[in-house]
Amino acid sequence: MTTTLSRSTAAPARIERRPFGLVRHSLALAQRSVVKTLRSPEQLLDVTLQPIMFVVIYVFLLGGAVSGNTHDYLQFLLPAIMVQTVMFGGMATGVNLNTDIKKGVFDRFRSLPIARSAPLIGSVLGDLIRYLVAIVVLLGFGYALGFRIGTDPLSALAACLLTVFFSFCVSWTFVLLGVLMREPGGVQGTAFIVLFPLTFGTSMITPKSTLPGWLQAWTDINPVNHAMNASRALMLGGPVGSSVVWTLASGLVLLAVFAPLAVRAYRRRT
Repeated sequence: MTTTLSRSTAAPARIERRPFGLVRHSLALAQRSVVKTLRSPEQLLDVTLQPIMFVVIYVFLLGGAVSGNTHDYLQFLLPAIMVQTVMFGGMATGVNLNTDIKKGVFDRFRSLPIARSAPLIGSVLGDLIRYLVAIVVLLGFGYALGFRIGTDPLSALAACLLTVFFSFCVSWTFVLLGVLMREPGGVQGTAFIVLFPLTFGTSMITPKSTLPGWLQAWTDINPVNHAMNASRALMLGGPVGSSVVWTLASGLVLLAVFAPLAVRAYRRRT
């Protein structure tokens, strides 16, 4: 008599790899991040109230001294402060990421049949909603105060898209901090140290010609200053070529350097 033995294995079933799996998984988790943000509106306070506070403080305290009147200063300030506001909004990406890692959310993602880097990329893509909210609130409030686009709607849209792209590239530095730091407070504190010389060491508040020589030299190589100049040129008029090229090139360099470092650090930690 022949006995047939069936052997069972404890190995998990193979998961079929489908084309563009990383893209699909990342977009699905980005949708999760957007829903999470919309269900917790208090997470948007920094991109709704903060830009309004900055505009009010700068325009009504410095407008008369810098430009002679608040209207002209608002025209000068708003395209540049849009870049600052969206970059500050990107800082929350690293803070939220660090919080989710500490709570074990990403440990749960590891048990799912998804690409390893999908939760990280999805979190970053989902926070793009913060950039859009910041831009809409800032432009809406600016228009209420009297700001007007000096070019055309397509150029203004290009300024907004360029700002979102550049801030998205910069946000990967905060993602890296969010993965490396132990506490969300450490991420926020370090991010402010990085952001302040980049955003305030520019011609955002006053024209470049009024700055001391050493600070003018810094603005010449500061990619954030070039992003602000490109935003001004696209919204108000003027030469846009060199500023746009500088902004795109510096953004791509930041993305090429910090995105792989962040993904590598994320894989090691999780």
